[in-house]
This record gives sequence, C-alpha cells and structure tokens, in this order.
Amino acid sequence: MITITSSSWQTSLQRYWRSWGLWLLLLVAPVGARYMLPINGDGVAIAIGGELPLMTSPFLGVSLGIVVSTLVLPIAWLYLRSNTTRRQPWQIEEVTPGSRVAIALGRFGADVIIMLAMLTTLTFAGWFLGWLLIPPRPFNLYEITLALWLVAAPALMGLAALRILFDARPLLRSGFGDFLYFVLWITSIALPATTVGQVTSFATNMVDFAGFVTPLTFASPAGADDFAIGGIEAAQGNLQLDVMAGLFSPGYIQSRFAWAGIAVALAAIAGLIYRPHLVRRRAGKPGRFTAWLNPGPPPKAIPNAQPARAAALAWVSLFVTEFRLIGAGRVFLLLAAGIAALGAFMDFRHAASPAALLLLVFALSAHAGRSEARGLLALTKTTSFAPMMRRVAFITAGAAWMTLLALPVLVRAPSLETLGLAAGSGAVAALTASAIASVSGSAFAPRLVLLVLWYGYFSAPPG
Repeated sequence: MITITSSSWQTSLQRYWRSWGLWLLLLVAPVGARYMLPINGDGVAIAIGGELPLMTSPFLGVSLGIVVSTLVLPIAWLYLRSNTTRRQPWQIEEVTPGSRVAIALGRFGADVIIMLAMLTTLTFAGWFLGWLLIPPRPFNLYEITLALWLVAAPALMGLAALRILFDARPLLRSGFGDFLYFVLWITSIALPATTVGQVTSFATNMVDFAGFVTPLTFASPAGADDFAIGGIEAAQGNLQLDVMAGLFSPGYIQSRFAWAGIAVALAAIAGLIYRPHLVRRRAGKPGRFTAWLNPGPPPKAIPNAQPARAAALAWVSLFVTEFRLIGAGRVFLLLAAGIAALGAFMDFRHAASPAALLLLVFALSAHAGRSEARGLLALTKTTSFAPMMRRVAFITAGAAWMTLLALPVLVRAPSLETLGLAAGSGAVAALTASAIASVSGSAFAPRLVLLVLWYGYFSAPPG
C-alpha cells in the first residue's frame, strides 16, 4: 500500500519558488519603500508632536517597518492566501494519517521563510536608501537592520500564522475570512494609538502588533509623544529622535518575541482545530428560514417545447443577465433594500454610499471570480458574445446597481453630483473587480483590493 502524505515544507517552498507572485512580492517591498518614505519632500511623512524627525539609521529602519505594516502586509496576505499551496488536493490529502499540527507548522514555516526573504530584500533596499539619505549624519547598517527586523519580522510571522489559521475552518476559508482579515489589519494599525502617553511596559507593547509606536514615541521630547503618519504639514528636520532608546525600552523586545511565539502557537492551534473540506449534509427537512432562502429546484424541462428564438436585443439581455447574477440571492436583495432605505434618511456620501459599496464589493468580486474562472472562461469563448463584451455588461450592471441603491436619495434631493458619484463609483468598483479577477482567476484578489479601496473612500474627510 502506498501512503500519500501532505506536502512537506520543502515542497511548499518549491511551489512558492516557481510562483511569479513571489518575484512580484520581492519587488513590491523595495519599490514601496522608495515611494512611501519622505525623500526630497515627497512620500508619507511621519511626525512626532507635529515635527518631522531627522532621518537617522534607526529611524529609517522603523520607517521601513511602517511600510511593511501599511503597504506590504495586505499584499503579502493577498499572495499567501491565493498562492499555489492554497490549491490543495484535499480529496486525497485529508485522509493522510499524518498529524494536522505537523502539516500546519510545516506550511507555516514555508510561509515564514518566504516572508523573511522579502524582508531581507527590503533590508538591502534600506541600506541603499540609508546610503542616499543619511550622510553626513552617521550611517549604521546594524541599526537599520535591527530596527526593521524588530518591527516587521513578528508582524510578518503573525500574518503567516493567520493564513494557516484561516485555512483551518470552512467559514474562514470563505469571503468572510478575507473581510475578517481586513478588519484585523485596520485594527492592528489603529489600536496602538491608544497606548500613547502610557508608561512603556510589556503590556502596553503587546497592544502594538505592528511594533512601531514605542520606537517613535519613547524618547520624544516632553509633551510631544503623539505621532501621525500621512500627509502632514510640518517643517522637516526639526526633531532629534533617539529611536534606539525606544527599541531597548522596558518590555519592547520581549513583546516582539512574544508576538513571534504567539504566531507559532496560532499555527499549532490551526492544526488542532482543522476541519476537512467536506460537503455538509443535513438530515431531514431544512428549517423554515433555510427553506425560504433556498431558491428551490429549477422548473421542469418541457421536451416538446419550440426552439428558442434569437433575442431581439441581445445586448439588453446580456446586461439583464449580469445585473441579476450580481444581485443573486434573497439575502443580497434584503440588504440592498435596507441600504436603499437608509439613503432616504441619511447622508449619501458618508453613510449610504459606503454601505452600498461595501455590499457591492462582495457581490461584484463573487460574480467576477465565477465569471473569470479559467475553465468557465474557456467555455464562454464559444458563446455568441466575446468575453470582453460580457465584461462591459458587467461594469454597466455594477454602475446600474449602485445607481439603483442611490435612487431614494435622488428622489429626496435630485442632484447630478449624487447621480454621477453613484454611477461612477459602481462602475469603478466593477471595473476593478473584473480586471483583477481576469488576472487572478478568483474572487479573493479583487475582494481584498476593493476592501482596501473602500476603506480609503469611507475614511476620506468631508469636503
């Protein structure tokens, strides 16, 4: 008898190595660092007490760590979640007698090696940027490396652990897992701000999963321990910040090692709670609510029916089909009706419009993932409409859905600006979903990208 076992971590690494996404990820981090750092007045500024710190070696390392938390983590999650190791032959693999904990830890180890390889590339980029930016001030490769790895390495290990954990349960393998990761990522960036002004300790540093608050604020001048990241109006080079004192402050290094240990523990827990990819079979009749949500069996075929005639307006039929497939299901229709009713009483731009877009993010990405699946795409090429025509109908239907959800607002207060915002945002969301799904062949990549764009749209200030 031949026993087929799970892929070892070496096999996982080989699959990663053959993936073009790995090389894209290795390029994203250095390029992102170049455009995120405040070089020659551009980039994203990091201010302490309203002043920009001087660019020193440890501050450069922490700045690169912030690039990892704000830019690279979502892209790395996108890569880990959709790479070749996620496509498992589970019908064979999940009957293996091997330990699920060992399998989970092996895959976690492969993910960590890939993430640390990306971090190594970013370290080399940091050395080069430091050589350009820091002189005539002291330039220290060790301080750049130490600051970057203390901030970023535990965060990347936590990301790899979440990928393994979210693959362990059926609900987390679905689109809900993508949304939950998005919430966790936003929380990990926002939550550390609550520790500003508190005494530095192991407990306060454990709140900071991203790991950059204490190095930025520990040695800041009195009364200037608040920090801001983004487009900030401040005079560059007004603050001398002792970042190394923050790195060696009480409890900081211990907290970073603790987060690394938590990541390993999460991977082991994922193996313990792993549930196989099995189709659920319910005995007996479904419940009343489940039966109501079930669309029911298709109508019976009529063997002697006359052949269908060609549609008089084929383009209209294609648009209607895409419109119905985007809004398929009673749950979607119920949520859409609630959001439309919300728009009749609340501000469209900052209440009803984000709610409608969030609903469409999941609907558009799901339908785009189905339509752009490799096998189905080959089949649709044999139809009377080219795939590009169907994509145009998909984008038009996305704009129509957003306009329909804005209809109560337009009835209450007619406005060309509101109409243009609704139709334009719906079309852009559909175009983004279709374009990314056509490249990735799945719903995951467009869903995560659209969630990040939605957050930027939702958090944009009024005006």
